[in-house]
Amino acid sequence: MADWHEITGGVTAPRGYRAAGIKAGLKPSGLPDLALIVSDVEAIAAGVFTTSQVRAACVDYCRQRLQGKHSARAILCNAGQANAATGEQGWLDTLESAMAIAQALNISSDSVLLASTGVIGQRIPMDKLKAGIPQLVAALSETGSDAAAGAIITTDLVPKSIALETTISDRPVRIGGIAKGSGMIHPNMATMLAFVTCDAAVSPHLWQQMLTRAADKSFNAITVDGDTSTNDSLIALANGESRTPAITDMGHEAEKLEAMLTAVCQHLAKAIARDGEGATCLVEVQVTGTQDEQAARQIAKTIAGSSLVKSAIFGRDPNWGRIAAAAGRAGVPFEQENLRIQLGNFLMMENGQPLAFDRKAASEYLQKAAAGAYLKEDTVLISVSIGNGHGSGKAWGCDLSYDYVKINAEYTT
Repeated sequence: MADWHEITGGVTAPRGYRAAGIKAGLKPSGLPDLALIVSDVEAIAAGVFTTSQVRAACVDYCRQRLQGKHSARAILCNAGQANAATGEQGWLDTLESAMAIAQALNISSDSVLLASTGVIGQRIPMDKLKAGIPQLVAALSETGSDAAAGAIITTDLVPKSIALETTISDRPVRIGGIAKGSGMIHPNMATMLAFVTCDAAVSPHLWQQMLTRAADKSFNAITVDGDTSTNDSLIALANGESRTPAITDMGHEAEKLEAMLTAVCQHLAKAIARDGEGATCLVEVQVTGTQDEQAARQIAKTIAGSSLVKSAIFGRDPNWGRIAAAAGRAGVPFEQENLRIQLGNFLMMENGQPLAFDRKAASEYLQKAAAGAYLKEDTVLISVSIGNGHGSGKAWGCDLSYDYVKINAEYTT
């Protein structure tokens, strides 16, 4: 049983946080497009960002800020323009955005972190962003998480939010998160955009370590289309407003906090994978028998990212040969006579030998998942074992439908 429970509130569930989301006119659609998360006090800040060589200005900005200062008060996010591949002017727009929100909040600009999402190569309309800041600050609320979650999305069908609560030193401690992502999902760092808040007191170095490990087990374990974004950013704040003793080293309380942080990140990551452009179901791949966790995750992510596996699932075709082929090309050595493959409850291969199974029933299993309740009964489970090692790992993805091509073929037109 998990040592925590789910609560409402998203990023404003932890103590000492407010959030807002408004329509600033940045999106041609006229939908909400500017979000703000603010801590009442300076909060320990950590981040994990894209490894792409083509990065948005906000990514480089946040990296520089966090190298020089391990705390922040505010996260500002615009949707509609990625501000990536925009040259020197894009960098100047980023600095101007930080200064504008800092002045409105009466805080130092080095306490501001930034994120952007939208079309690559497009600058932020700075006149509209700056004009919207007074309204954005005025809208800040202890119940503003949903508004912020709705203002950071682009092609997402649904906002993504979660909050959990546990007890540390006899006091409640909460972690909340919101995220966006639907396409261009194949993180080599964290996710598209995810913002996490926490009211525990944690040392900067430890908070960064926790976040990095949580990202590896969540956002780094999802894929929709194999494309890593220029803007991938996972930013987490811990402001200490729970008034619990500071956690400075790994131990029981640190492990409990990290487990809850990982659970928040995994929920958001699975929500992103399930909301993959055109997807009809979530795919979870569980791999065991490897030498270590990294090898297991590598195989799992290769299977989850295989276009052939994803297409077969969309076609409700229990073509386990594609699973075997993906496992074999993952770059992890194993003896094929040890390979075991299972789809849901249907065992299809054991000890490297194909087994007879009810193909019609297996196809119906895939159909049922596509019709299942969101993030509850809509998961296709693929289980793979390659030997007797102690390593295990998971990855999440989605099926590949006709709509994925349609959505992305018309993205900028």
